[in-house]
Amino acid sequence: MKKIILLLAVTLMSGVFTVGQAQSKGKFGHIDSSKLLSLMPEREKAQKELQNYSKQLEDQLTSMQTELQNKYNAYLTQKDSLSDILVQTKEKELQDLQTRIQNFQTSAQQDLQKKQQDLMQPVIEKAKNAIQKVAKEKGYTYVFDTSVGALLYWPENSDDLLPLVKTELGLQ
Repeated sequence: MKKIILLLAVTLMSGVFTVGQAQSKGKFGHIDSSKLLSLMPEREKAQKELQNYSKQLEDQLTSMQTELQNKYNAYLTQKDSLSDILVQTKEKELQDLQTRIQNFQTSAQQDLQKKQQDLMQPVIEKAKNAIQKVAKEKGYTYVFDTSVGALLYWPENSDDLLPLVKTELGLQ
């Protein structure tokens, strides 16, 4: 029994020693990726393009809503003079237009999200590649992203890589 306890103690001590050694050899860095992205001119260009696209979709939606409102107003003024079959036809037309508007809103939202992803992906990749390049060149074991809010503490020996990555990307 004493041999088992001694073996267990030796195993634990060597494990602690190994972990301690690994931690002392590791080089830690951190970066605020959202701040980095906000400094990149490519992001601003993508945002402007996304805003223009969003404006086009909004204009189309406004046009469709105006058409619906005009047809509804015309229907209200003519309703008393129309036959039952024409009332039903006009009401069906208004319902169909309302459905088209709702479908357009849904697909426009999805399309806008896809457009944002398509525009931002190259910017994110460029930032990620620059971070990886700097981390490799400077010998960092881990680089933590402080913008996600999950990192509550980083050790004193953790370096802020933002200035180095900004230099790598040619940003001021």
